[in-house]
Parts: sequence; structure tokens; C-alpha cells
Amino acid sequence: MAYWISTIITILVIYIVISVALYYLQDYFLFKPEKLAKDFQFYYENQDIEEHNLETRDGAIINGLLFKPKEKSKGIVLYLKGNSKSIKGWGKFAVDFTRHGYNVLMIDYRGFGKSTGKRSQKAIKRDLQRVYNEIKERTTEDRIILYGRSLGSGFAAKLASMNNPKMLILDAPYYSLTKVTKRYAPFMPLSVLIKYPLPTYKWLKYVQCPIHIIHGTNDKLIPYKTSVKLSKVNPKLTKLHTVIGGGHKNLNTFESYHLMIHDILTSKPQNIDLSTTSINVKHATKSTKTKA
Repeated sequence: MAYWISTIITILVIYIVISVALYYLQDYFLFKPEKLAKDFQFYYENQDIEEHNLETRDGAIINGLLFKPKEKSKGIVLYLKGNSKSIKGWGKFAVDFTRHGYNVLMIDYRGFGKSTGKRSQKAIKRDLQRVYNEIKERTTEDRIILYGRSLGSGFAAKLASMNNPKMLILDAPYYSLTKVTKRYAPFMPLSVLIKYPLPTYKWLKYVQCPIHIIHGTNDKLIPYKTSVKLSKVNPKLTKLHTVIGGGHKNLNTFESYHLMIHDILTSKPQNIDLSTTSINVKHATKSTKTKA
């Protein structure tokens, strides 16, 4: 009897230790930021850019880049990136929208790139709403497109649910970040431990603009079935775009992805010049020393 009591106590202690470690270390596992020096100079060949800094009410600085099209702007895409690196590397994907005549604003979350401030789900949501408000002061909402990639998809869905943009595009979105984490820690009380639950499915219910979901069938991190499920949350406004064979980090290397973006933005299907897209841009591997 004493043996079993001792065993149970040991298991409980281990469970508690793991839970505490998961709570305090989740930022390390979830976010993979690349930090840039304040004087770092952004440069992209054949791209017209402006760097902007926005100070928040708690004194943080949110750094962003505005990419401009060659012709008169049709509107602006607020591009919310994934959980790694900085806009230094993500900026390469702006061409997929500037080539269609749209401005593209990419921002770094707190602790990424040149952005500062203590990170939390509430703080990031507040920062993004502030950025959205700044955009609204310069143009009308029917010219604003929200694009959320992976981690950014949840934040984009939240913004769309609180505002009235022209459309919402979700690239490899998750049902909720709690659901994603559950795959790797099924026995942990994640509903209590997760500081970034990001319930995309809840926010999509309140979105009133067209919703486009793009997902690859070979995504190992966030399964394709996630987007199938999300597409049913607000079905009348949602269209699911399937990239056959696409993974989590390589959708931009598929011609079908660029055709989808073209059709979503123009509603005029036609052949496109892939040399003007990001189709040849490769995401850096873990072994790469320079983060881009």
C-alpha cells in the first residue's frame, strides 16, 4: 500500500513540475523571434518600402514595413506573419500582393525584429487593433484586406471579427492554438496552462466579410482537416482553397497557390507571370545561421 501511495505521489509531483515548466516555457517553444538592431537597414530588390514605428500606450514600439506597388494602390493588405524570424525575411512575400496593385503592411510582433515590449495575447491583439486604426485613418475599410499566416491567422480572424475589412485571408490556420498543442501534450490541462489559446473558430463566427482559407493537404504541423473544419464555422462567407501536396512552409512554391491569390484578389482567372511572385523563395532551415 505504501508503495502505491509513494508511486502516485511521485507521478503527481512529476505532472505538476511538467505543468509548471510548460506554463513558463511555452513562449520559448511558441515564438522563434529574430531580433534586429535599431539601425538595421531593410532592403529588397525592386521593392519600394517605407519603415514605420508605432508607440503603444505601454511604451512598446511596434516596427513595420510598408511595401508599395508600382501603380496606383487598390488598397492595403495587413499581413500578419508566422511565429518565427522577423519581417526582414517575411518581406520577400509582399510581392504576391504588390504585383496586384496593393500596398502591404507587415509588422513584427513584440520581441521580434525591432519591435519591443512584453509579449502577451492581450497585448498583441491590442497592438494590432491600434495598427488597424492607424490604417483606417488613411483609407476606408473596404480597401483593407487582412492576411493571416499560421500564427497570424488567429490574430487576423480576431481583427476581422472586431472590424469590417474588405476580406479575410487565412493561410494554414489553426482551429485554436490549444488544439494544436493538444497533439503534442494530450494529457496536460492545456485549457488552464496555455497563455495563447487563440480560438480562431470562435472569432470566425463574428466575421462579416468574405473569408478565404488556403491550406495544403500535406501540412504536418497544422493538418488540412483543420481548415475543412474552420470552413464550416461561417460557411456562407467562407471559401476553402486547397493546395494539393502543399506543406506548412512551402505553399508559395506551388503555382496553384499563386493562382488562388490572383483569383481571390482580382476575381478574373487568367495565366500569371510566376517570375514576379515569391515562388522561388525558400524558408530558412533550423541549421541556417542567418535568420531571414
